[in-house]
Amino acid sequence: MSFIRSVVLGCGSYLPEKTLTNAQLSEIVDTSDEWIVQRTGIRERHIAADGELTSDLATAAAKLALADAGLSIGEIDMIIVATATPDDTFPATAVTVQRKLGMEHGAAFDMQAVCSGFVFALSTADAFIRASQAKRILVIGAETFSRILDWTDRTTCVLFGDGAGAVILGASVQDGTREDRGVLTTHLRSDGRHREKLYVDGGPSSTGTVGHLRMEGREVFKHAVGMITDVIEDAFRATGYGADDVDWFVPHQANLRIIDGSAKKLGIESDKVVRTVMLHGNTSAASIPLALSVARDDGRIKRGDLILLEAMGGGFTWGSVLLRW
Repeated sequence: MSFIRSVVLGCGSYLPEKTLTNAQLSEIVDTSDEWIVQRTGIRERHIAADGELTSDLATAAAKLALADAGLSIGEIDMIIVATATPDDTFPATAVTVQRKLGMEHGAAFDMQAVCSGFVFALSTADAFIRASQAKRILVIGAETFSRILDWTDRTTCVLFGDGAGAVILGASVQDGTREDRGVLTTHLRSDGRHREKLYVDGGPSSTGTVGHLRMEGREVFKHAVGMITDVIEDAFRATGYGADDVDWFVPHQANLRIIDGSAKKLGIESDKVVRTVMLHGNTSAASIPLALSVARDDGRIKRGDLILLEAMGGGFTWGSVLLRW
């Protein structure tokens, strides 16, 4: 029995040129390299230049993904941009990316699930492809979190960075077994009761301002590992795979302690974990596609590898994707 799967055809990523090290941060806020590294594992992050928009980062990553896939923009049916830091309240940043890429057909829209955004966007794209409503979809995670940080709050401003990553999903007829290439299963969750633990204190309908990111760090950490393992165990049950079968674990890059704690609880070997948080910081919806691109480019991720993705973000939202590269 044939089955339509969403296969990764190409990927690309973009980081702004400017880097901000922990030492540089210590000159503008009461912190230190030792304090940041000990609590988060982060050593530096990239910061968008003045006038450099989320759509600029997204477009740069998209162009590299298209080149990697050997496709033109005319062969793409849809663009989904996962972002919590859009260029404008409206139109969607995806529409701006569509224009910048010269795409005059199809559909483009944004997905907002904060740090889980890319997982939600990938799951959405997979649903469109499996329903035969699109053949090729450009899925982008792009953020300029530096624009919503309170640079006097050392508990949050040290954590985040800017960047973008993109993948192209394409329809492929497979056998319908767990040995297929492409997206095998996705699992999404949310729980609005946790809103106050990670949110932005502004918005068009509330304050009429952009606002700043606010976080109860200990509460987020307390919930993260349990929520992450929940959706991963669902993925294993859905496919019959287990931790030993995973070739690469590519989690949301929020905090090194959360990443390592999740892998340990799941029984995933440390050398199978892709970590980029040290050099990127938390890039929210961009973190997973950035990490995927890094691990693919350096030769770790190869065709046929079983890849496990997971993320948790404000809301709370969380989710997992299990796919074969």
